[in-house]
Amino acid sequence: MNNRPIGFFDSGLGGLTCIPHLMKALPEEKIIYFGDTARTPYGSKAVSTIKSFSIEIADFLVKQDVKMIVIACNTVSATSLEDLRHRFPQIPIIGIIEPAAVKTAAVSDNYNKIGIIGTKVTIKSEIYEKQIKKLNPEQKIFSAACPAFVPLIEEGIIDNDIMNMTIKYYLDDFINNNTIDTLVLGCTHYPLIRKNIEKIYPDLKIIDPSEIVIPTIVEQLELNNLIADVPNYENMFYASDLSENFMNMIDRIFENSGLKVKFKSFDL
Repeated sequence: MNNRPIGFFDSGLGGLTCIPHLMKALPEEKIIYFGDTARTPYGSKAVSTIKSFSIEIADFLVKQDVKMIVIACNTVSATSLEDLRHRFPQIPIIGIIEPAAVKTAAVSDNYNKIGIIGTKVTIKSEIYEKQIKKLNPEQKIFSAACPAFVPLIEEGIIDNDIMNMTIKYYLDDFINNNTIDTLVLGCTHYPLIRKNIEKIYPDLKIIDPSEIVIPTIVEQLELNNLIADVPNYENMFYASDLSENFMNMIDRIFENSGLKVKFKSFDL
């Protein structure tokens, strides 16, 4: 057993979509979260920049004595996972992409048309295609970058025509031309617009890596004898910029979770 915290990080608030799922599965675990809201979005930045930012954040989490690091960001998972594992071999580090790829392959067959949406960097890496086709080489997979989603979500522009028009701009032709029936939300921000997508495209099967990663976290905690056995009384949440829009989005993410979340500003 181990009562040290689990470290989560993301380029912004998107990674927070993982937290309610984890706390439902393991309510005694303590969380330390860092959202790099001052430098978001990562998805259009150079890979070298993303790696540099990721190392800074992981260094911060290691100094907080975390027992595990969860990269709650598809862009960072696509670019920096192996670098971070090499830098911190003593700490289990979990990326969000592999569990989602395994799940996608498990619930799909050669008749399905899988769509992957994500940031420019994630889509360019083709990491979802590579991971899924390791398990099913014949799987039909199509990808589309949707770079405007993250900044709109970070600004809280969700329940309105602007977001819906943006969704249709990116996805109408992509879904129709490729007859997509299964859509992977390849960015942890995207669960915040899942209801929008489901309303516009009601026949799509949606795969949400923010939820799918949780069994992998539980499995690794158990495997390494790291499950907490003391009730958790305090999680710590940090952000590099606490804007008003950001704080409003926090309330939205956690409104039905029963969790009380307080953020502290921390400049790396």
